[in-house]
Amino acid sequence: MAVLSAMDRQILAVVVEPVKAEFGLSDLQIGLVSGLGFALSFSLLGVPLGRVADRVERRSLIAFTRGLGGLVAALAAGATGFWTLMVSRSGSALSDAGGAPASMSLIADLYAPAQRSRAMSVFGVGSALGAMLALVLGSWMAQRWGWRATLAIVGASAVVPALMLRLFMREPPRGAAPQIVQDASGAGAVALVWRAPVARWLMVGAAFTLLAGYSFGAWNFSYLVRSHGLSLRHAGWVSGLAAIASVAGSLVAGALADRLVRRRHARWQIGVPLCGVTLAMPIGLLYFALPAGQAGAAALMVSLFAFFIAWWVAPCYAALSLVVPHQRRATASAMVMLAGSIVGGGIGPIFTGALSAWLTPWLHGQALRAALICTVALMSLSVYAFWRAMRAYPAALRGMADSAAATPAQPAV
Repeated sequence: MAVLSAMDRQILAVVVEPVKAEFGLSDLQIGLVSGLGFALSFSLLGVPLGRVADRVERRSLIAFTRGLGGLVAALAAGATGFWTLMVSRSGSALSDAGGAPASMSLIADLYAPAQRSRAMSVFGVGSALGAMLALVLGSWMAQRWGWRATLAIVGASAVVPALMLRLFMREPPRGAAPQIVQDASGAGAVALVWRAPVARWLMVGAAFTLLAGYSFGAWNFSYLVRSHGLSLRHAGWVSGLAAIASVAGSLVAGALADRLVRRRHARWQIGVPLCGVTLAMPIGLLYFALPAGQAGAAALMVSLFAFFIAWWVAPCYAALSLVVPHQRRATASAMVMLAGSIVGGGIGPIFTGALSAWLTPWLHGQALRAALICTVALMSLSVYAFWRAMRAYPAALRGMADSAAATPAQPAV
């Protein structure tokens, strides 16, 4: 399901140029479609559905939201202009808002802390594979059948797997945890998570990493076409290499974090993401500064960027599951995803598109390149946020251990 959800989320970036040409959209409008339509819906649904995931059977919630979200996303095939296209993108948000936090909660119940980063990295591979399929298979479909058929096929493909997940997957029991005496309301659950310094800084780090990541996903395809003169098919292959590198980066980060935490220090749970974004930022700046026509060098640099920027996901969600109470895991995951959705998905593509449009009178065909360089530079804020989270992490673990020792265990539900 993660593969199909990511494929649906990424597919619009593949068909940006034909959609833009048919409807006469500006770069700013494309940024609004690819970012704001998703972000607004996720902002409304993310935390409430995370709270629902903490209370109900998670497999049913995942199946329902993934299936319905895919059908709504498929309606983009019938779009008649800017507004109908933007509204239809809410389907991708519904799929992610209901499925991703519940999935993180399931993984936390299925795997011990020492194995959790690796398990979450495997889950993250699904997202990377989905992005790769969107870029490679989606570009082939778009060139062969057009963008409308491509959006319809990708969106509707989630329905049958969602039904199979509901019928054949078993719901694992929720593990025992210290009883929570704080306010169990939605506001109380959100406040409880927000009071955890590690969770706060992880939200900031995720937000600005995804600001670069979503902008990259939304505009890199167009950048390859405009600045390096690639066809849709060849741009799809280069972007596919980046997706493969992202898969490798996710797997390496999960295994590396588990190994370093076991052999060195707990701080490496967040130290690995810190290293990843610290390396990804200068590589991304170099990639977008490459002169036109250097497709081979571009393929290498974009693969390295995708490899290292993927390091934050699995270790950070694994860390989050250890610094908030068991009954708030899905809520905490939803809050991090919400921060990433608002800043990354909502602001990122719009910021890049608006900056590109503003720079066009001066830089002409190089405006998008300059806008992407400015966006990647904002990852410096991610570096700072993950550093602050890493410093606070050992104390947060001690606090959770003390709370567990002092509070009677609550039976599994």
